[in-house]
Amino acid sequence: MQDETRVAVISMIIDNEESAASINALLHDCREYIIGRMGIPYREKGLNIINVVLDAPMDAVSALSGKLGRLPGVTAKAVYSKLPAAETKKGQES
Repeated sequence: MQDETRVAVISMIIDNEESAASINALLHDCREYIIGRMGIPYREKGLNIINVVLDAPMDAVSALSGKLGRLPGVTAKAVYSKLPAAETKKGQES
């Protein structure tokens, strides 16, 4: 039985550019779940903002968000869709 997936967004605020390689390595490990990624440099504040959209089991999203948030200078939070991805797709067909 395949794990139920949800669409989720992990948002990160990064104030330590040295964490970039670790962020990319963690995202690479979860590449099969990633739908898209957007990065915005906020030079005036010396920050980088990254949003990653995933369709993944909730435990995979939670684990990734936790690993990202433990990196130096990285704050990460996950937001989940209310319905599993399969139910959302079914609702669009009717």
